[in-house]
Amino acid sequence: MAPPVLRRIRPAPVSRPGGHSALLPSMLMFGVIVASSGLLLMIERGILAELKTPPPRGDAAWRGHSREPEELQILREIRNRTLRRACGQPGVARSVWALPPGPRRTLLRHIIVNDKYKLLYCYVPKVACSNWKRVLKVLDGRLDSVDARLKMDHRQDLLFLSDLSADQVRHRLQHYYKFLFVREPLERLLSAYRNKFGEIKEYQQRYGQEIVRRYRPQPPGATASKGDDVTFPEFLRYLLDEDEEKMNEHWMPIYRLCQPCALHYDFIGSYERLREDAHRVLDAIRAPSYIQFPERQAWYKPVTEETLRYHLCHTPAGLLRELLPKYIMDYSLFAYPLPNLTREHCGQ
Repeated sequence: MAPPVLRRIRPAPVSRPGGHSALLPSMLMFGVIVASSGLLLMIERGILAELKTPPPRGDAAWRGHSREPEELQILREIRNRTLRRACGQPGVARSVWALPPGPRRTLLRHIIVNDKYKLLYCYVPKVACSNWKRVLKVLDGRLDSVDARLKMDHRQDLLFLSDLSADQVRHRLQHYYKFLFVREPLERLLSAYRNKFGEIKEYQQRYGQEIVRRYRPQPPGATASKGDDVTFPEFLRYLLDEDEEKMNEHWMPIYRLCQPCALHYDFIGSYERLREDAHRVLDAIRAPSYIQFPERQAWYKPVTEETLRYHLCHTPAGLLRELLPKYIMDYSLFAYPLPNLTREHCGQ
């Protein structure tokens, strides 16, 4: 199989629900520029040398470090500028109440409320949301320790904005500290693929069997797949054919889950700096010092750079080119470089 080559992404001339179709060409262009992130950082370093990101609300000194590295400050400023530019485009909903009913319902169902510490957390599956839910349960006194060895119930003892009246939602949106965490989009998809199709029987039966039926020709009389042998390219083909608004939350684009244009977040953390950014949030809400973000579980097998590169380099380039527009808003809004799949990068 010829190795995939991904050098330029062309936007598909299709309309998307939710008013974002007009943004795709400009966002795609931005994503291509960000792919040369080293050059962009050099340019921004000169432009933004004097800019300082504001400290979080709460203590100025964060746990374990008093000042962010300059490159991280630049990255945050790039992200903030991109969000402002994208969210300022005509036709983009700039409040929760301006969203269509479906997207608004999805957003409110993904925002967890903690009234004691006056915070709102938009959870994103496969971006450490289980550990954040543990932290929120401890903050609320529903769990004794973040290290409690209990199977996570993702709804019990948690309050969501969707549980509240419109007036209660408005009050919290106006007065509470709001945050979310993001992750490199394809890395997040690979993590979901490995977990759901490699470990969870319910997903193998509900999604895996259907994916195999759709995308893998079977000779007459062949034994039906159990759904546990879905390949990564087959999974990506399934995502390509799915309506974004009807996707399972584990692979729905982050911007559709958390709507960063309709809801202004006080802080957007990243999976790549999970512990540092989590500490920053805990300081911002003035959480007790004994509450620390949990260590990664010993059984957890993280997606490494090498693992991601292997899977992407064994995925047809044409498939990736077709799929990326579905996730280009996540790449662009959160300042992630597009994947480098040149022949040299794939070791060919």
